Amino acid sequence: MMSDRQLAFIRQAARQKRIILGLRLLIFVLFIALWEISTKLEWIDSFIFSSPSRILFCFLEMAESHTIFYHVGVTLGETFFSFFLVIVIGILLAVLLWWNETVARVLEPYLVVLNSLPKTALAPVFIVWLGNNMKTIIVAAVSVAVFSTTITLYNTFQEMDPGKIKMIRTLGGQKKDILCKLILPGNVPAIISAMKVDIGLTLVGVIIGEFVAAKAGLGYLIIYGSQVFKLDYVLLSIVILCLISTGLYLLISLLEKLCLKHYSV
Repeated sequence: MMSDRQLAFIRQAARQKRIILGLRLLIFVLFIALWEISTKLEWIDSFIFSSPSRILFCFLEMAESHTIFYHVGVTLGETFFSFFLVIVIGILLAVLLWWNETVARVLEPYLVVLNSLPKTALAPVFIVWLGNNMKTIIVAAVSVAVFSTTITLYNTFQEMDPGKIKMIRTLGGQKKDILCKLILPGNVPAIISAMKVDIGLTLVGVIIGEFVAAKAGLGYLIIYGSQVFKLDYVLLSIVILCLISTGLYLLISLLEKLCLKHYSV
């Protein structure tokens, strides 16, 4: 049985959660309403700024011809593939750096430089090297996230409890045993946390790549819409990107909760 104080605390937390959710919805509704009213009253130019109703009609029109679903599918496919490569390459590089301290010391400054380099500056170079195709988009997306992932995971591997490592060595374990039985299993929550960041960065990288080297996708639709002054296309693509990024983040967050629940058992 819970005490009255505990029940009051739970009710207060639930009430606070409802208030926060209500305020979020209120801000969103007020923003949409103000945007629509501003265009109807001609406070802002609907041709330049579009409006919620125009974006909705644009979506229905493109949905009828299945065009929007094609562009969304292309962007999602490129994002998932790039995300998979980022996670795999990031983990492998982090393991390599942890395994060989000499390699880590040699490569660390280069990783820092590559991580801080604006990736938009590399996109034109990728086009020259790889051509105007999907390979350029994938490489651009991977380059945005893989270096930060490698550095983060390597630092996390280095922070593993030295006492546990010494215990494995005392019991006759080799370095591969430390890696397979301690480092990787013990850092699964950290890997999933890195995935939460990577999914957004990968999506950004895909859009950067689509800006310069795509014939389909939401990034292509944004560029095309701005070039032919169809701003409804641009705003619709941005809205869909917001929904996609939110959905992907929530998906990884759900995976994180399941993982933490498993590790807390």
